[in-house]
Amino acid sequence: MTLEELVIQQGIDRDIEYAKGLVLDNRAIEDSGMASITLLCLAPYLSLYVYESSKKLRTVDSFQIENLSATVEPIVARSRHSLKLFDDNKRGIEGQLAYFRNEILAPHGAMFRGKNLFTRLLGDDLGIFRYNNRIIGTTHSISFNSGIDSAVLLSLDRTAIKGIYEEYGHYFGALGTRLGVPGETFVRRLDSQAFSPREEDVRSGRYYRKVFDGPGNPDLNALLTFFQGLMNFAELITSNSGVPEYSAFKIRFLTLYQVLTSLHMLRTDQGQTLTARSTKILTSLVEAAETQLLLSRPARSLRNTLTHYNLVQPIDSTRVDVVQPLFGLVPIYFPAHTAESFVALVNGHLAAVAARLDEWSGPM
Repeated sequence: MTLEELVIQQGIDRDIEYAKGLVLDNRAIEDSGMASITLLCLAPYLSLYVYESSKKLRTVDSFQIENLSATVEPIVARSRHSLKLFDDNKRGIEGQLAYFRNEILAPHGAMFRGKNLFTRLLGDDLGIFRYNNRIIGTTHSISFNSGIDSAVLLSLDRTAIKGIYEEYGHYFGALGTRLGVPGETFVRRLDSQAFSPREEDVRSGRYYRKVFDGPGNPDLNALLTFFQGLMNFAELITSNSGVPEYSAFKIRFLTLYQVLTSLHMLRTDQGQTLTARSTKILTSLVEAAETQLLLSRPARSLRNTLTHYNLVQPIDSTRVDVVQPLFGLVPIYFPAHTAESFVALVNGHLAAVAARLDEWSGPM
């Protein structure tokens, strides 16, 4: 096995083992509401593991991987690509705003507010989920991340949705037969008392006019609320006990990277008109020294390896070591950092950006 193949296999093995642990630990949660919300928020990351590992294993591994059904395979792809945010080269900013408006907001509005005059006037079409009183997801963001067409998702019962995610479990299980017993994941360390006792239901039209850039930009505010939930989930839910966990760190790093990339794109997009307050906050986020480091070319290379598993060339392969944290890539890409100091920087900036987004979404 070549070094490249070894890095790919090690990355896949760690993600699949961790995914198995996430699923098993989620099943052990006694609060069914908390378990459901956590699993739905984890969906795009589980999809990332499935989508990227299956692509690589078809080319570098000879054993038969678990095939997904014709129904679930495109769901996995859409769910995985939802994490690109504005960095989706097929949509970009305007395309994502239009998609969110037409494919997420409109179906939810039709389902919960379009049945009769009473529901049109008083119906709530946005559910908000919180942990420690901070947004970790909404019914809109979860719908987008699921990869399931909103009209279909809203018509499915729990059994049908469970069947979709059982295929994920079968995939992980088939690959996991050669792995050790999964260890505890961050799911086991969650505090059930920190979850809101029930979802907070609001009118999306009213809510999105009160947050972030204000009443003149509700479509953008909907996407920024999505970013806010991703960041808070990554910070609050995927935190660990101080021991760097490859796959948990991967979730935090990729979330931070994609949100920062999207905010940078928003800041430089001439087609977006923002309030002075939004411009000031956005500029401070984009121009922070940590952001500049995490949006550098070396960071893009690390992002690509964590996402796609393969090494990004050119690289000094003599310094790559699969037994080292993050395969020894950190000091190669960031000479001023060790793996531990880089993880600490990512965790610190993740918390800072998440807090700034919470602040931005508040009173203007």
